[in-house]
Amino acid sequence: MIPPGQTELSLIRIASLLERDPAAAAREAAQIVSSHPRDTAAVLLLGTARRACGDPAAAVALFSELAAAQPDSAVIRLELGRALRVAGREAQALEALEHAVRLVPDLAEAWRELSMLYATRGETTACDAAYERFSRLSPEEVRLGEAAAALANERLDAAEKLLRPALERSPEDVAALRMLAAVATERENFVEAERLLEECLRLAPGYSRARLDLAHLFHLQFKGEPMLPLLERLLASEPGNTRYRVMQAAAYNLLGRTEQSLQILGALVSESPHYELVWLNYGHTLRAAARQSEAIAAYRKCIEVKPGFGDAWLSLANLKTFRFAAGDVAAMQAQLDREELRHDDRAKFEFSLGKALEDAGDFPASFEHYAHGNALRRQMVHYQSESVTRFVQRTRALYTQEFFAARRGWGCLSQEPIFIVGLPRAGSTLLEQILASHSQVEGTRELTDVIAFAVDLGDREEPGKPPAYPQSVARLTAADIAALGERYLAQTRAHRLVGRTHFVDKMGSNFMHVGLIHLMLPNARIIDARRSPLGCCLANFKQHFQRGLWFSYSLGDLGHYYRDYVSLMAHFDAVLPGRIYRVSYENVVRDLEGEVRRLLEYCGLPFEEQCLRFHQTRRVVATMSSEQVRQPLYSEGVAQWRNFEPWLDPLKDALGELAVTAAQSAEGPG
Repeated sequence: MIPPGQTELSLIRIASLLERDPAAAAREAAQIVSSHPRDTAAVLLLGTARRACGDPAAAVALFSELAAAQPDSAVIRLELGRALRVAGREAQALEALEHAVRLVPDLAEAWRELSMLYATRGETTACDAAYERFSRLSPEEVRLGEAAAALANERLDAAEKLLRPALERSPEDVAALRMLAAVATERENFVEAERLLEECLRLAPGYSRARLDLAHLFHLQFKGEPMLPLLERLLASEPGNTRYRVMQAAAYNLLGRTEQSLQILGALVSESPHYELVWLNYGHTLRAAARQSEAIAAYRKCIEVKPGFGDAWLSLANLKTFRFAAGDVAAMQAQLDREELRHDDRAKFEFSLGKALEDAGDFPASFEHYAHGNALRRQMVHYQSESVTRFVQRTRALYTQEFFAARRGWGCLSQEPIFIVGLPRAGSTLLEQILASHSQVEGTRELTDVIAFAVDLGDREEPGKPPAYPQSVARLTAADIAALGERYLAQTRAHRLVGRTHFVDKMGSNFMHVGLIHLMLPNARIIDARRSPLGCCLANFKQHFQRGLWFSYSLGDLGHYYRDYVSLMAHFDAVLPGRIYRVSYENVVRDLEGEVRRLLEYCGLPFEEQCLRFHQTRRVVATMSSEQVRQPLYSEGVAQWRNFEPWLDPLKDALGELAVTAAQSAEGPG
């Protein structure tokens, strides 16, 4: 028998045992209950331990007896509801939990349990409402206050150091998981961020903040389709939520459903005129719809609402035909002088000022701002150019002539896709616009489906462990490969709004996956958009890409990446002769009609005059070059890189022998 004076200490010890050794906790609790059968705390601990040991029936029996003896105890009803839910007795669990919150409406844990139960029953609206009630009663910023503050102040390392131990103690702490996902998102580790957020929603299906974060993560990766069901569920609970409606409009914009996006945002600019994200996304959608003057006005309004919002200034800078006024330059410099300016906003102001000063002809100051902006971006990511070189080596080793010969005749035989691959800022948007001007071709955008296939096949490099991809492709059967091709066509159908015979996928980094594309879609056209090295690399260095293009944040990294790209494409030229059609941006500038005729011939398309008048084609263009491809070609920028040549030695060193082609370098849209 346990002496009465020791019971309290024993209960404290048992409570600490519950998570790491529930069986031991059950044994010790049973001893106390045998000595003190009316000790409510001991019976509660014993029932909880029984449930944790996989014996919910025993827990239900204990809690039912307690509930009968103490009908006004909300905590006992909560534990009874938990045990009944685990035992599969959903209706009785619901009754117990609803009884608990009637007794104590502010019992946070009961609302969380109700959320889980509603999710099991398929009652999504009730699930989300219950979890929202739990979140208000147990704010994560209070419980994880130090980590939340570190994250808010962009101290990512500090936030991670605080969150990792919290998750070791409580692996199912969804608030800590969501914050860790935010750290991964800021570092552009999107695969890990998505994994963490999906785990959040598995553990807490009603966790709206995690659902919104996942929608935002997809938006950063230009994945509009998976955003929509997430946002539809969020809006079902809060149909008037401005943030949700803005994100829904952004998803429609990504999918080319511009009118739906404009309809939502047009209403929001009247309803929420002081919310900067409304004006920013309104500007993005107007720009994609070729309504440039209205887009500029929307961005200006966004700046008026929030002058320190770097996205708005950068959006103006990304309108390549736009020119900042002297007052704009002074306003941006004033923002940079603010010590409290957020890291991300600071980088965007640096790029915007770089563009403004380049247009003004002040190239030394312009380059300094571009360099500062890139340095800020480079600090945020863990990137090693050697990882790309290793990938290229693995790819060259796998995809030999013999490998392809053994798989001749495999894949889906559709001729619908036209892939444009290569580096950003190499003319891919121009080529897409030319092709989309043809009556048989539809332009889409940079589709992420092939990259997702590669991730599924093991395209992740972990410390001390080489990725399974692309070697994993060798294990795929003919049926597997054909299924991938069919899956690609099915997944991309949502982006084909016009229904033409062919469509363009201009995801440039698909150059890394040419081998997989050839296997799964052997009749698809593959076009390599090539631009001479100094012009291409510098254009990337000057461009603030929203996410993902880590190699563009350093001249040295850019040079190494370009070399790896050229090496890999040369390999495919050797093992698949004639399979890839290369188009030089410089040649397009010099001989538009000749290059267009040859391009259409490669694609199996008859020549159409309107392809030469590509700038007159009215369609949604969602990339950085949307304004440039709506104008006739010009040759004035063919060697703009020379304006920055005094600062390009790191790039030339990394390019090596490729830098000798600098005399043919050019500047143009990507």
